[in-house]
Amino acid sequence: MSPTADAGLLGLDGKVAMVVGGGQGLGEANALHLARAGCAVAVVDIEADRAERVAASVRELGRPATAIVADVLDPAAVGAAVDATERSLGGLDVVVAVVGASKFGGILELTVDEWDRDQARNLRYLFALTQASARSFVRRSVPGVIVATATAGVADSMPYRSSYGAAKAGVVHFVRSMAVELGEYGIRINAVAPGLTVTPRVAGKMSPDVVATEQARIPLGRIGTPDDVARVVVFLASDLARHVTGATLPVDGGSTAAPNHDLGPSRAASRRNRTALGLDS
Repeated sequence: MSPTADAGLLGLDGKVAMVVGGGQGLGEANALHLARAGCAVAVVDIEADRAERVAASVRELGRPATAIVADVLDPAAVGAAVDATERSLGGLDVVVAVVGASKFGGILELTVDEWDRDQARNLRYLFALTQASARSFVRRSVPGVIVATATAGVADSMPYRSSYGAAKAGVVHFVRSMAVELGEYGIRINAVAPGLTVTPRVAGKMSPDVVATEQARIPLGRIGTPDDVARVVVFLASDLARHVTGATLPVDGGSTAAPNHDLGPSRAASRRNRTALGLDS
């Protein structure tokens, strides 16, 4: 996907994107796809080495890039990252929020501090980031775009990860509310809701048996990748989605359409029926 080929259709050529949590996994994939679509990219991460590595990869694609170190749990640092992006790259048009993490624990053992930390690193920072970004857009009369990250799990339930699930459900509601508030300025805000996705954090923790079990529950038959999510983020950031705001788009291979179903046995039975009818060879 070359910047020249995509520029007219996507409308992202020459735009400035800031990817918060851009140093690895989903964030890295978003940064590289936005660069391929024509954006200069500010890579914001808590680790300087990660941010600079991804920024260097963006430059290799022929696009300007800057690495910014920030702790999103500090609202002042979030605002400073927005300011630094404007100074370094000459503006800000697209903001992608990728940061998120979950605490495993049932309600009987979860502590208040653990609950609060999940709210801070999944939802509170998004408030600070949206506020700082929207103020930047309005001040410069830019119809900017914000893309947040929810999770497909909020469509059902998330037992033993209730603090994370509640925060991500808050992301969905926050996106809808901000779409209404910020629409008068031409600012769009949407979210992606990934299903199970193979990121560096989870790749080494999945045995072949776990992979097979999870894939049997996904209608498209495979676990997602950061590339799958990044392609949808580029769509939401682009002119292709110019009349889309307040939406949360699942990127889960259809898993929320078939919750808790092991599709393997049913598909095997259906295949036998189709073969008997001469439909499958």
